[in-house]
Amino acid sequence: MSIYDILLLALGLSADAFAVALCKGTALKKVKLKHCLIVGLWFGGFQGLMPVIGYFAGSTFSQYVSKFAPYIAFVLLGLIGGNMIKEALSKDDDDECADCTLGFKTMLMMAIATSIDALSVGVTFSVTLDSIAHMFMASGVIAVVTFIISAIGVKIGSVSGTWAKDKAELIGGTVLILLGLKILLEGLGVINF
Repeated sequence: MSIYDILLLALGLSADAFAVALCKGTALKKVKLKHCLIVGLWFGGFQGLMPVIGYFAGSTFSQYVSKFAPYIAFVLLGLIGGNMIKEALSKDDDDECADCTLGFKTMLMMAIATSIDALSVGVTFSVTLDSIAHMFMASGVIAVVTFIISAIGVKIGSVSGTWAKDKAELIGGTVLILLGLKILLEGLGVINF
């Protein structure tokens, strides 16, 4: 994976966190810098941690499935992206927007919920990345991008409401599906970027 692929992946993965951050910004009475930082740290931290966990879990089996790596990446990214698009197109999303709490329990649950897809990406990393250093670099990029996107999302949500929530999930899901397709086509030798 190139740095551009990792940046696209990070943007796609951060779409869920951005959508929830928008809702948090909408629900808060007055957004301060500390609110943006709290949300960014929770979401960015978990988005960076989950691929590491997935990598180590997946590396246990990577020797058995490495020849299927492009297919695995395509299926996992396609499923994650498809689910994001499905959520974006469903109109029952008010439940995430109602709570303005930034307490430990609430943020822990939201951080885990928005980063489960990153766990699957970590499994993909175990069969597509060539070194553990590359995995840590990719996870770091995902964490930083998600931190920035989430912190900005809180501020945007406080100003604009949730109009961008569904669009962010739709774009993020599409990016993940296209990235999975690119990995599959490169693995099959059809394209070489």
